[in-house]
This record gives sequence, structure tokens and C-alpha cells, in this order.
Amino acid sequence: MIDEPPRNSPPQLVRAIGRWSMVALAINSIIGSGIFGLPSAVAGLVGRASPLLVLIAGAAMGVIIACYAEVASQFTATGGTYLYLQRAFGRLIGIQVGWMSLLVRLTACAASVDLLVAYLGEFWPGATEPVARVVVISAFIGGLAVVNYRGVGGGTLMSNATVVAKLLALGAVCAAGVAWLSVYGLPAAPPGPTPQASAWRQALLLLFFAYGGYEAALNPMGEARNPRRDVAFALLGALLIVTVLYSTLQLVVVGVLPDPAHSERPLADVARTVMGRSGAMLISVGALISVYGYVSANLLNMPRGLFALAERGDFPRAFAAVHPRWRTPYVSIAVFAALVWIFSQFGGFTSNVTLAAFARLFYYGAVCLAVPVLRRRQPDAAVFRIPGGGLVLPVVGVLLCAVLLSGVDFSKSLILLATIGVALLNWGLVRKRGAPVVVP
Repeated sequence: MIDEPPRNSPPQLVRAIGRWSMVALAINSIIGSGIFGLPSAVAGLVGRASPLLVLIAGAAMGVIIACYAEVASQFTATGGTYLYLQRAFGRLIGIQVGWMSLLVRLTACAASVDLLVAYLGEFWPGATEPVARVVVISAFIGGLAVVNYRGVGGGTLMSNATVVAKLLALGAVCAAGVAWLSVYGLPAAPPGPTPQASAWRQALLLLFFAYGGYEAALNPMGEARNPRRDVAFALLGALLIVTVLYSTLQLVVVGVLPDPAHSERPLADVARTVMGRSGAMLISVGALISVYGYVSANLLNMPRGLFALAERGDFPRAFAAVHPRWRTPYVSIAVFAALVWIFSQFGGFTSNVTLAAFARLFYYGAVCLAVPVLRRRQPDAAVFRIPGGGLVLPVVGVLLCAVLLSGVDFSKSLILLATIGVALLNWGLVRKRGAPVVVP
């Protein structure tokens, strides 16, 4: 039972997220639907070298995560990347990041909801019919919204449960695939041309986003028990678990499937080969759980981003309202859930890769740049510090983001320009107002 706040003070968020729940949130924010098709795309680009590239991509993302860990360990409030970059570079950059994060999360969640309906169609073909689809989506999003509305503890328990379930399903495929390879061995590499540099960069870009999403798990740090101490453990622990899982799955896919590049459902095909039809069914269930957990985590994480924008005067104040009983940002939860429902009705709109590429690389690079800025501005605030004087890893991180951005085609991304324009308008409306003082 949540204690009621004093009658003369507004209701506050409650700190209920522990260290391992933070790890689960980060994993749930990373592992969504992409892993169920990504191994084929990566194998098609770089072939048998793809397991090694998965490890390299994990190490590269480790550079960004280390920078995130130092920056995040200086804050205890809600807001995540928006909060960090607003503190380091000012209100304009903070608002831009807030809007980019919102749109990326909306489109990613809507795409995942669409995929969930498609996988549910494997068990109930009628789920994909128009009326049934609307009912399923409404029940799915509405149920998760109610759980998160009624307290951060319920949303956290949901995240923890789905992480365990998805890791068990994917881990079973890893174990069965490794056992199969220990008996039959890796087949000879098929002849073919050496991948070009552009193929390596494209594959690395795909993997970089497969490892991304953890930044959303930093939004609810105002509800974490000890965010400054636990954030580095959560981020680095999640990366280690995901890297081991991804690299093992990639090895199993290229080792078991005769033509992994042309498999539409590589994990299901691997499971069918090494475990029979029951294995393929297991992966279908695992995909449903994975998508469910991913959307559940985002319905916990992203409303806290809206709450932080409103708390600092950059969004309408109503978004910062906290429920007097459940101590949740209930207006932000309701609005975000409604927006996900609306976006999920337009499946074709949810696949704007350019938007996700620019947004994530923009704020990943900006967080790396924030490390030396915040070391000067608040030198004793960080609980976790990266080695190298705070310059080596940030420089490497910025260079990584720049190299990957050079391979992104922005020519067709009208929605990206619209998002930047709306954020500029938002900034123009609020920049002359004094932002409320909020403890970081």
C-alpha cells in the first residue's frame, strides 16, 4: 500500500524500481521484435563473419553506454536523455531530443503492436481481420496502460516477468543450437565475394540499433531507489547479457541454416531444425512475449519522458500531474497509450528507419559530448566515471556516430523535418518563460 503524501503537498512519484528491475527495464527496452529477423539481414550483408561483427557492435555500443552511465550517474530525477542534454547544452537541445525520443518510441511501439497481431495470427488466424485487429490492439494497449496507471510497481513486475520469459525462450534456442553445432559442426563457408566496406557499415548500423533502446529505460529514474549508484550496473549488465545472447543466436543461425540470408524467420527456422515443430512454436510464443515486454517497458518508460518535459516547463503542465493515490504520471500514461493506439492503426507509417537512425545517433553522440561538459559543470556529481580522463571514450563515441550517420539517407524523411520544426516551435513558445527549478 502506498503511503499518502501530506495534505498540504502535491503527490509525488514513488521510488520503487530496484537495481535488477532497472536491468530488466533496459533489456526489455533493447530486445523487441528485431532480433527475430535481424540475423538474416546481417548474414546477408557480411556472411559467416556476422557473429564476429555482432560482438564488435556490442563493444562499440559499450563505448556509448559507458558515456551514458557516467552522465546518468549524476542525476536522480525523471527525464533520461532529455534531462542530461538540457543540463549540458540548454533548453533547445533538450526539447529537440524530447520530441525525437517521443516519435521514435511511438513508431517503434506501433510497429511492435502490428507485429504482435501478426504473430498472434499464427495461433488465431482471425486476429488479423480488421475488426478483430482493432479489438486485440485496444485490449493489449489498454491492459498495459491500466497496469502502469495503477502504480510503477505493477509496471515493473510486468517488465521483470516478460524479461525472464523472453530470455528463457531465446536461451533455449541458443542452447539447442549450440548442442546441435557441437555434434554436426559448422558447415563449410559458401563461396562468394568479400563483402564491401559499405556492407560492413550497413550491417553495423543495423546492429547498432538492435543494441539500442536502453536510453528509454533511463526515463523513470525519478522512481528508482538509488539511480546514481545503480544506473551503471543496469546499463552495463544489460549490454553484457544482450551481447552474449545476440552473438550466440547469430552463430547458431549461420551455422545451422544452409541459406540464412534468405530466411524470413531465421530463429523459427533454427528452432524447427534443432528442436522440431515444438521449437518453432516456442519461438512464436517467444516473439509474442518479447513484443509484449517491449511495449510494456515503453509504456512505463516514455510517459516519464513526457512528465519530465512538463515538469521543467517545456510541455503543458497537465503532463506533470501525479495521481494522488497511485503516484503515477497518469495523464502522460493515458496520452502516450492513446497515441500508440492511433499510430498502430497505420502500420506503414511505423517503419521510418531514417528517423530512428538520425534521432538515436544524434543523441548518442550528444551524450558522449556531454561527458566533458558535465565534468566541468558539476565535477563531483558522477558516481561512475569512465577511464581516460573523460575524453577518450567520448571522442571514440562521437566518431562512431559520425561514421554511421554518413551512411544514412535523409532525402525522404519528411517526418524528421516536421519533428525538428515542431520542436523548434515548442522551444520558441517556452524559451522566454522561466523554467521551474527542479533538482537534477
